[in-house]
This record gives sequence, C-alpha cells and structure tokens, in this order.
Amino acid sequence: MTIEAMRRRRGLPLVVCAPSGTGKTTLIKKLREEFPLNFSVSCTTRPPRPGEMDGRDYVFLDRAAFLEKRRTGYFAEWAEVHGNFYGTPLQPLLERLNRGEDMLFDIDVQGAAQLALSLPEARFVFILPPSLEVLARRLRDRGTDSEDAIALRLTNARMEIGGCHWFDAWIVNDDLKQAYAELRAFYLAAALRPSLQPGLARSVLEGE
Repeated sequence: MTIEAMRRRRGLPLVVCAPSGTGKTTLIKKLREEFPLNFSVSCTTRPPRPGEMDGRDYVFLDRAAFLEKRRTGYFAEWAEVHGNFYGTPLQPLLERLNRGEDMLFDIDVQGAAQLALSLPEARFVFILPPSLEVLARRLRDRGTDSEDAIALRLTNARMEIGGCHWFDAWIVNDDLKQAYAELRAFYLAAALRPSLQPGLARSVLEGE
C-alpha cells in the first residue's frame, strides 16, 4: 500500500437531529457556510414548502414511489414523521463517503437510529430547545402550522427528547452564537477521529 493510500481519509457522516422549531436548519446552514460539508439530500413524500427545490432540498416522491424504493432496499434509513415518509438513498451516500466527502444528515431520531446500525462511523448530535414552552412559541411564531399541527409537533418533540440519550452530544439552542460554537467544535473533533484515517500513523512510520 502506498503512503498516499495509507493517508487517504474516509468521509465523516455527521447526523444532526432536533425537534421541529429548535433552530436546527439555521445551525446547519451556518456550518455548511464555513465548512465543505456535503448535504445528504433525503427523499420525502411531504409537499414542498415555499422556496424548496426538488433535488436540492429534498427529492419529492409520491407515497407509492417511496414505498417501492423502500421495498427494494434503496434507503440507508427511512422513517415516517408527521404522517410523511423520509429516506436517505444508500448507494450515492457510500460513494461520496469513500471519496472522502464529509456528509451532513438532517434526519429525525428514527432515521438516526437506523443510520447508527448501517454507518457505525457516524457521529450524532441532538439540538435541544431551552424548554417545551419556548419551542411552542417558536412554532407559533413561524406561522406555517395549524394549532393541531403544532400540538402534533410538540408531542413528537417530547418523544424525540425522551429518546435522545444515546446521541454523542447534546446542544441547547438558547443562544444561537453559543450553540453554533458548540456544533462547530463537535464537528471538528469528530473529523479528526483515527477511524476515518486508520493508516495515518503507519504512513508516518513507513515514510521515514
């Protein structure tokens, strides 16, 4: 094996989860503006929101098409959230990780648990709201959901927070600047893990 091959680094799968309204999208946007993180584009059966583009934000599928892809093992992970399906295509993901690209996943806790089994090298961070009361206010301030939809999101938030004990890190988004500093530090530390570049130390010894 050549020195170059020994020093080749596999990409990091970085998984960020949070209840709706926690500020996850803003934090992810800031991280991608600073670092060359590639976004893992999920498939979903939910309708596009204003400003979203098919193939950039999500691949929008009807329910029948999604279920057929799931049946054939197309997804690395999939989940049903708020009555809609979401899934991450497996093969494009593996190809990009093998090229050394760090991949960012914006998925729910169900999907993260599946991804932990299929990608053991992944690292997982959960964004928490300061309180459920603050989360409810943020959801109402968005002005995009009915009261029934907000109630469902809060119910799901309680379940997600109750099941996030296995994540590698928790970040409370009370202050955006501080929350981003913590997310940034977590990513940089995770990207240096020896398991992503197992031949590095050997390359130093054999390159003498």
